[in-house]
Amino acid sequence: MSTTTTPTSTDAAASGSFRLGDDLPVNRLGFGAMRITGAGIWGPPADPAQALAVLRRAVDLGVTFIDTADSYGPEVSEDLIAEALYPYPADLVIATKGGLTRGGPNQWAPVGRPAYLRQQVEMSLRRLRLERIDLYQLHRIDPDTPVEDSLGELKALQDEGKIRHIGLSEVNVTELAHARSIVPIVSVQNRYNLAYRTAEELLDYAEKENIAFIPWDPMATGRLAQPGGVLDTAARTHTASPAQLALAWLLRRSPVVLPIPGTSSVAHVEENIAAAGITLTDQEFTDLAHLAA
Repeated sequence: MSTTTTPTSTDAAASGSFRLGDDLPVNRLGFGAMRITGAGIWGPPADPAQALAVLRRAVDLGVTFIDTADSYGPEVSEDLIAEALYPYPADLVIATKGGLTRGGPNQWAPVGRPAYLRQQVEMSLRRLRLERIDLYQLHRIDPDTPVEDSLGELKALQDEGKIRHIGLSEVNVTELAHARSIVPIVSVQNRYNLAYRTAEELLDYAEKENIAFIPWDPMATGRLAQPGGVLDTAARTHTASPAQLALAWLLRRSPVVLPIPGTSSVAHVEENIAAAGITLTDQEFTDLAHLAA
């Protein structure tokens, strides 16, 4: 494998760009702001100054797409983003989500009632110090609330100018197609990585329809990165880390994929962004996919 990478100063722009909703350009390699919170995605980070530094360094390195949610903390991630980056660069797109409530560390419960979603949008606007959220994603479809009601309220908020674009998280093709019959959907966010590819059908659909596919948990390389694993072997042979190869594979998988690696470490932000400088050949991409299957 002849994979090469560039120094850690590589700019996220090297990953290419994508236009959300055909009118909102972002660099494809973004940043996921879940890990800047406390353990169990609960409470403040152990080192708040480091969390702020991570956000600032990501933007310094060309990240123009940051993904967060009101449930990260809860509230903590959105507050830190505003503290670190406001007033925001003109090209920075902050995507947030609503529809999951928190009872404690690692506890998540869907709530999609219209009144609740409206409240969460208003609170996210306040925390992020925004007049309009560029991308607001329904974090989960609530089985106890008709999706028509949840998305109908988001459409009302969109009509009021409080949301620019609407996205979904953890859906299948049938659910996405149904949602599109209710309101325009510009993005989907499902768990997807080199080692976990159950959302292949959804990704293919998204590519066909030019819908952004935002893979959460993009570097869950697990056994592949362990000593003797596929990515570990490749990384030791070439000048790239297992995480960088995993991100390069995602970027190569489809032009609609927007990876959002998250971390609480400045060094890891730099390493992740350097993946934008890795180019996989068709054969390298295929070999990694087959070896990881």
